[in-house]
Amino acid sequence: MDTRETILTTAQKLFGRYGFNKTTVDEIAAAAHIAKSTLYHHFASKEDIFRGVIEREGEDLARRIHFAVEAAGSPKEKLQAYVVTRMSRLRELTNFYSALREEYLEHYPFIESVRNTDFEDEMTMFQEILSEGVKEGAFNLRDGDVELTALAVITALKGLEYPWTANAEIPDIGEHAEVLLRVLFHGILGESA
Repeated sequence: MDTRETILTTAQKLFGRYGFNKTTVDEIAAAAHIAKSTLYHHFASKEDIFRGVIEREGEDLARRIHFAVEAAGSPKEKLQAYVVTRMSRLRELTNFYSALREEYLEHYPFIESVRNTDFEDEMTMFQEILSEGVKEGAFNLRDGDVELTALAVITALKGLEYPWTANAEIPDIGEHAEVLLRVLFHGILGESA
């Protein structure tokens, strides 16, 4: 592993354990077993290291979601793979998730860019899955419904991120994701309604 990757891996662990504010550059350099000057050769500041960690975690999350979706068969299975993979991985990516919360936005403007990229990627993937399902007759949506449905589901998922990632008592994210997907696939109205 090269020095830059060592710094990012070390910082990722420290930021995840102690948070951004309580982690110092000195601690990162010491834990990475490098001189502080070497760290500054690769990164301009602690914020720059944090940006590298956030981008790395975001890329890892996107890669895992894409892999899970590609491995799934039907559009319904792709939606399930997407939701379960995103929510289960997000719990592990503490830095990425914490960076997407509001309190970081005012101090670190680059995070808004990370949020926007994450949202655009999610919208594109979800719309592609929904469009495939419509084309195959698996989903009963009109053309104009695809974008709105993708927006509604992604917004719902983002609203559930905090309880799912912060609540250690939720034993099976997949089970909870199944409830959300059941509502998506079948609605909330009973057959007699």
